[in-house]
Amino acid sequence: MILGIPYTELAWLAVALLAAGAVTGILAGVFGVGGGAVIVPVLYELFTLLAVPEEVRMPLCVGTSLAVIIPTSIRSFNAHRRKGMVDMSIVKIWAVPVVIGVLVGGVVARYAPADVFKAVFVVVAGLSAFRLLLGKDSWKLAEDIPGPLGMRAFGLVIGVLSALMGIGGGQLSSLFMTFYGRPIHQAVATSSGLGVIISVPGAISFIYAGWPRAAEFPDVAALQPPLALGYVSLIGFILFVPTSIWTAPIGARLAHTLPKRKLEVLFGLFLTLVCVRFVLSFF
Repeated sequence: MILGIPYTELAWLAVALLAAGAVTGILAGVFGVGGGAVIVPVLYELFTLLAVPEEVRMPLCVGTSLAVIIPTSIRSFNAHRRKGMVDMSIVKIWAVPVVIGVLVGGVVARYAPADVFKAVFVVVAGLSAFRLLLGKDSWKLAEDIPGPLGMRAFGLVIGVLSALMGIGGGQLSSLFMTFYGRPIHQAVATSSGLGVIISVPGAISFIYAGWPRAAEFPDVAALQPPLALGYVSLIGFILFVPTSIWTAPIGARLAHTLPKRKLEVLFGLFLTLVCVRFVLSFF
């Protein structure tokens, strides 16, 4: 045993994390979501097997997801930017309010019950899936994005919700941009840039939020150093990152070969599956 965890259990955990990392990288590239919508439910199941208490399991998944998104989103963003699809004017205007929102979300994470994280995940992912699967091109709020004040306000909302979901902001920003007349491919590419802005302060804020909570569970090895720092699992981060970085550019290349409608349907179905999983977890 290592730190109270059997060798066989650690071996299965390592294999599962490496495989999930590969899938995460592909999805990050295809959908511009940073992979958080896959990382969080996968980690939830793994931490259940490791007997991490329910009251800290979900925030541990979210914090770890934000840490994993750091290198994955950088790779995905660079791949999309090389193809000239990223609208840097949007990324720049969202940068400051998004970071402020992430820090607010980190403070909320320190005190919020686990079900809050699940509820935010289901509501946001569900709305995104509905728009992608059943929406039409005619469903627009306007032909172009709002002015600077409206953009900054929405950036703040993206930051808070992304921090509580453990995502790179892709679902929220893609939904917003398509409602304001931007093509799905550009929305996906631009959204990948938010992952970089959200993940770094998000991971730091979850280390801060989880540090005192980990001290309340001294017998849970998965919450203690060197396996974790606060709400960030170091073993999860170390094993997810190599394969996710390797596969992210593959997903980005795939995204630019898919027809617009097929990309929307695939993204919508993926988000629907995630919603169903977390709704079931309430029961």
